[in-house]
Amino acid sequence: MKKIIQFIIFTLIGLILNIHQISADEKIKIGLVVPLSGEYKEIGDSILKATRLAINKIDNNKIKIIPKDTRDDPKITLKVSKELQEQGIKIIIGPVFNKNLEYLKDLKEITFLSLSNTNTNNANNVINGGINAISQIKAIKKFQEFNNLERSILLIPNSNFRSEIEDAVVKTKIKLKDKFVYDTDPTILTSQIEKLTRYKIRKQNLKDEIKRLENSDEANKENKILNLEKKDTLGGINFDSVIIADFDESLKSVTTSLLYTDVSSNRVNYITLNQWFDKSILKEENLQPIYFPSINKENYDNFVSEYFKIYNDYPNQISFLSFDLVGLVYFLIYKNDFVIDNKIFYKKNKFKGKIGIFEINKNKISHILNFYVAENNNFRKIF
Repeated sequence: MKKIIQFIIFTLIGLILNIHQISADEKIKIGLVVPLSGEYKEIGDSILKATRLAINKIDNNKIKIIPKDTRDDPKITLKVSKELQEQGIKIIIGPVFNKNLEYLKDLKEITFLSLSNTNTNNANNVINGGINAISQIKAIKKFQEFNNLERSILLIPNSNFRSEIEDAVVKTKIKLKDKFVYDTDPTILTSQIEKLTRYKIRKQNLKDEIKRLENSDEANKENKILNLEKKDTLGGINFDSVIIADFDESLKSVTTSLLYTDVSSNRVNYITLNQWFDKSILKEENLQPIYFPSINKENYDNFVSEYFKIYNDYPNQISFLSFDLVGLVYFLIYKNDFVIDNKIFYKKNKFKGKIGIFEINKNKISHILNFYVAENNNFRKIF
C-alpha cells in the first residue's frame, strides 16, 4: 500500500511539473494587422520593425508577434484577423486606419488596439491607442490653467475631425470663450477670420483716429499720427488665446489669416494640436511662438536614433506608438499573471511608456501628454 501511495504521489508531481513546463514553454502571441503591401506598405513595414524592436527590449521569449498583411482593405483585415483568432490570439495591435475597423465587431473574442487617433463609433472590442483628441485637449486645458488663460477661442476645421474635437471639448470641460468652425478653403477662410477678429472694425478705428487727430489741435499730433500710420489696426482683441485644431498647410493657412488681420502670436497665444515636432513649423517665424501638446520628445528622438542604427532608415511616427503598445500589452499581461481575459484592459492601470503615461480604464486608453513651444528655431518643453 505504501508503494502504491508513493507511486501516485510521484505520478502527480510528474504531471504537475509537466503541466508547468508546458505552460512555461507556451508563447504569448500578439497579432499585428497592418498594410505590408500596397500604397501604405512603408507604414506597415515601419510598424512591424518597431514592434520587433520592442520585443527585443522586453527580452522575454514568451512574447511573440504574429504579423498579417491587411493591404489596407477592410475585408482582408477581417480575413487575416480570423486567421489569428484560429491560432488562439486574443489581442491584436492594429489596424492602422479607422476604415479597416468596419467588419471587426463580430470578432468578440479579440481585443483590437487600433493605431488610429479617431475615437468615435468604435466597436466594443476596439480600443483606440492613438493620441486622441481628448488626451490633447486635456493637455491644452492644463496649459490654460498654467498661464491663466481665461478667454480662449477654439477654431475647428469643417472636416471629418470636427465631431471628434467637439466631443473632446464636452468631455474635458475645457474653458472656452467661443468656438468657431471654419472652411478649409483659404479663399473663404480669410474672410471668416476677418469677421471673427473684427478686423474691418479695428481697421476703421485706425482710420477714424488718424482723421480725428488731423482735425484736432492736440499737441504733438504729427508724431501721434506717424505712430498710428505704422499700425494696421486700432483696438483690443476680445480673446487671449486661439486654439487651432489643425495640421500642416491648413494650420499655416489659419495662422497666415490671423497675421493678416493683425492678430499675431505676440498679441495672443497660438495653441494647436500634436504636431509630432514638424520641423517646417520652425521655418515659419511669423507664427512663433506656437504651443502644442505632444509625446515625450527626448524619448522620441532616442527611438528614432536607435531605429535608424538598426534598420538604416527613419521610422514612421505611428511606429513609435506601436512600439509602446507592445510594452503596454506585455505590462498588462504580466500584471495579470500571463492570463489574457476580456478584463485585461478594463481594470484601472497606468503604464509609463516612451510616449508618456498611458491611462487604462474600462477598455479606454488615454495619454498624459507633455507640452511644447516652437520658437527661436527650437522646440522647448513647457511641462
